[in-house]
Amino acid sequence: MSIQFAAATDVGRLRPNNEDTVLIDATLGVAVLADGMGGYNAGEVASRLCCETVVQSLREHAALWHDDPHRALLQAIRQANRRVYEEARTHPALRGMATTVVVAGWRDGQLIVAHVGDSRLYRLRQGLLAQLTRDHTLVQDHVDAGLLPASGARLTGYRNLVTRAIGVAPWVDIDLAEHAVQAGDTYLLCSDGLTDMLTDAEIARILRHTGASDAAARALVAAANAAGGRDNITVALIHCPPRAESGA
Repeated sequence: MSIQFAAATDVGRLRPNNEDTVLIDATLGVAVLADGMGGYNAGEVASRLCCETVVQSLREHAALWHDDPHRALLQAIRQANRRVYEEARTHPALRGMATTVVVAGWRDGQLIVAHVGDSRLYRLRQGLLAQLTRDHTLVQDHVDAGLLPASGARLTGYRNLVTRAIGVAPWVDIDLAEHAVQAGDTYLLCSDGLTDMLTDAEIARILRHTGASDAAARALVAAANAAGGRDNITVALIHCPPRAESGA
């Protein structure tokens, strides 16, 4: 089964700079997306360091990524966490910086996924969109505990308060999962600049109409900007074409 990648990022309509980063390594079969936070410029430093460190670690340990992708991915994210944490401690201008991260890597018909924070992974399968990651946010914790109805989560002003992030402490708790990939699947990694502006139904409609190309990534960004663009907007798409589409 072959896979195709696409990505797009935009500063949005209100923010002065883009604190999101997205990196794709098609050779490894990996997409990494991070949404930084912190003082002036620190958020973009955190997200860039995180993505670069994850990809670099997987490249340096390619044999481990091939033989034990779970361990390789956890090792890469822990290394990124240490790097962001130490950089923040060493440079006063970067103090307090942190970032979310979501990583998706294709290995032998499986998508290995790891994430920290509220950047998400979705799957579009046979026209139906499903969120595959759980947000590490105060609001989601309240929903899970039965203290807030799921229908109210999108409306609260506290929905973006993350409870886990890269670079906050020397150690980080990482969620890891594995999903069987089917031909025709499209996977979407995105920052909350997309999901705060568009509903899941709107995202699904765009993907169904535009496929999973660079044009689709740009269409998602454009729709989020048209809806207000209150934050940086970043998306990455992983598409597993059916045999007829891939020419097999």
